[in-house]
Amino acid sequence: MAAIENSEPIAAGRPERRAGAARELTVFGLIAAGYALTVLVFYPGYVTIDAGYVYGEARDWQFGDWQSPAMGVLWRLIDPLAPGGPSMFLLTITLYWFGFGTLALIAARRSALLGVATPLLALLPPAFFLLALIWRDILFAVIWLAAVVLVFAVAGRAPRVRWPFQAFALLAIAFGVLLRPNAIFAAPLVAAYAIWPLRFDLRRTAIVFVPAVALFYALVPLTYYGALAAKHQHPLHSILVFDLGGITRFSGENQFPVAWSAEETALLAGPCYDPVHWDTYWHLPPCPFVMRRLERRDDAIFGTARLFDAWWRAVAAHPLAYLEHRATFAWQLLARSNLVLPVWDWRDAPAGYGHSARFAPVLALHAMLQPTLLFRAGLWLVLAFAVAAFAWPTRATPEGAFAVAVTAAAIFYVLTFFPVGVAADFRYVYWCVLATLAGAVAAALARVVSSARGTT
Repeated sequence: MAAIENSEPIAAGRPERRAGAARELTVFGLIAAGYALTVLVFYPGYVTIDAGYVYGEARDWQFGDWQSPAMGVLWRLIDPLAPGGPSMFLLTITLYWFGFGTLALIAARRSALLGVATPLLALLPPAFFLLALIWRDILFAVIWLAAVVLVFAVAGRAPRVRWPFQAFALLAIAFGVLLRPNAIFAAPLVAAYAIWPLRFDLRRTAIVFVPAVALFYALVPLTYYGALAAKHQHPLHSILVFDLGGITRFSGENQFPVAWSAEETALLAGPCYDPVHWDTYWHLPPCPFVMRRLERRDDAIFGTARLFDAWWRAVAAHPLAYLEHRATFAWQLLARSNLVLPVWDWRDAPAGYGHSARFAPVLALHAMLQPTLLFRAGLWLVLAFAVAAFAWPTRATPEGAFAVAVTAAAIFYVLTFFPVGVAADFRYVYWCVLATLAGAVAAALARVVSSARGTT
């Protein structure tokens, strides 16, 4: 009789274990299919112009600070595995599918529906399409995704098991800041989560926020100029040029520390200003004359204190014009249709990537969806707020803490572009897209877990 009684729970548990194993096998299959599809459609990955500069610097081991030298170091380390673009492409998509795949397996333990839905969410065009591109914004987002999901996966383990993974995640978060220095205000939120993954405590996070910002801020020059001896190329001065152009446009008065001709002044007050990007002042018609003058060898202004002084005077004298310029840029970034895939790079006959038969369906779907709400940054910012609000009541659980932390970090990250953004490409909110999708899965999982606990 005792033997029969002891065998009953074992027998009852076997169907559940078999169901769990079948569920995990299904999720594994979806993850493998998603990875294979990514390779099939996007391989070898498109090396964007910016990424090309990074790769060139990595090969020469001569870095500048306009693009992230940290990406160059990483590329140099992994390049022997698959020289050129394929090495970075394969790393990017592996991190991407590791993040969503691990999250799917975690979700599948509690909900078959969430487990299956997570890999399918990873195929949503705003997340999936950009995997074709080798850009530091994409690398930054997938590194942070993999880091926070890794912590989530070990959140319930014993501290001695959890600590090595937490330490690795913190290093990955710091590396993300080196890729995207404006992430210093978002990084403390995911770093706090990596340290305390069992619950999101607002007071504790607020206490560590300012010291963490200071640490991440110091990390950038120490790495760029101390460890890697990067050349100063003054990327922050692109913000000053963009702002001076914007204030000139909205104040009607020239704010550059240069006397322009009447024709040039008229251009600056009109068609030179484009809230989509600052490139019209640099190399796109009709106003490359601006940067040619600011970088003139015999009287350089770009990269000197003269440009900052002019910016400060302009903002102080015309604060409303400055705010109007920044509001115009923010509206462009959030509400208007912006660049997703650089399709013009693939229009020429020699551009093999764009004419790939496997990639052509993606381009056709991109042409249909790119102008729609799905690719408006504002939608993803609103969704991040919504997921954070939905998860807030469950913030004392590992699932809720994950959802709140990643979506809050996404919100902070997007907001940093309001004062410092110089272009409105969709790639700049890619972390917000990934964080919102991952946070939505965790927020839903938190409700599933809470419901299960309430019924037991």
